[in-house]
Amino acid sequence: MSSDPRRALLVSPTPPARAAEERLRAAYDFVPLAEAEMVIALGGDGFMLQTLHSMLEARRILPVFGMNLGTVGFLMNEWRLERLDQRLSAAKAFKVNPLRMLVDTVDGEHFSIPAINEVSLLRETRQTAKLEVEVNDRVVIPELVCDGVLVATPAGSTAYNLSAQGPILPLGSSLVALTPISPFRPRRWRGAILPEATKIRFTVLNPVKRPVSAVADQREVRDVAQVEVVIDRTTPLTLLFDPEHTLDDRIAAEQFIA
Repeated sequence: MSSDPRRALLVSPTPPARAAEERLRAAYDFVPLAEAEMVIALGGDGFMLQTLHSMLEARRILPVFGMNLGTVGFLMNEWRLERLDQRLSAAKAFKVNPLRMLVDTVDGEHFSIPAINEVSLLRETRQTAKLEVEVNDRVVIPELVCDGVLVATPAGSTAYNLSAQGPILPLGSSLVALTPISPFRPRRWRGAILPEATKIRFTVLNPVKRPVSAVADQREVRDVAQVEVVIDRTTPLTLLFDPEHTLDDRIAAEQFIA
């Protein structure tokens, strides 16, 4: 990265983010996104995911330095107006390899959608979902009866995965978490930790009677018949963090929060 990269400013539509935008634009120079070498994102984790997905769709990947003006801000740095140039020069880069969700629906449609945090399958009705689970083309659970199941990256392991009692994965571990959501059978199965190169396939058993949706971060496909989840190494993403707030440190710290 050059000492003075051209930067674009992307902003969540919330009032706090818009107010911060005014202050930043008055203090620093920004260029249109098409001319930028990096991005400053103002908002919360949801806006960061939206920004990264927009880059994946446009196939133009830029480093992103986020500043938190949302709620949790796990993927963001602290909001500060001062010393932005110095912060960017000292920022540490973290590479994220997204997941790829490959979906076949009951109606014969096919979708290929990236996910940065997790891919989740969720029941659509009051009836539990019934899923067959394959790992590397081997059936490991013939019938998982549950509210759902998810596959999370290390970056996403402290999000929905943690709420579902899944494990926190260290960055750089090259692992993914396979975590059931409210499992009924098998009663004692609480999930698995797998190498990120693992191919995971879910087949919905009786998808008409027990319909299931699949969600890649914020994008949902309803009435799915089969979902395959694999790591996508073709489009790595780069997040920038202040040295004192690197993502791997924050993930490690989450393990000690009661």
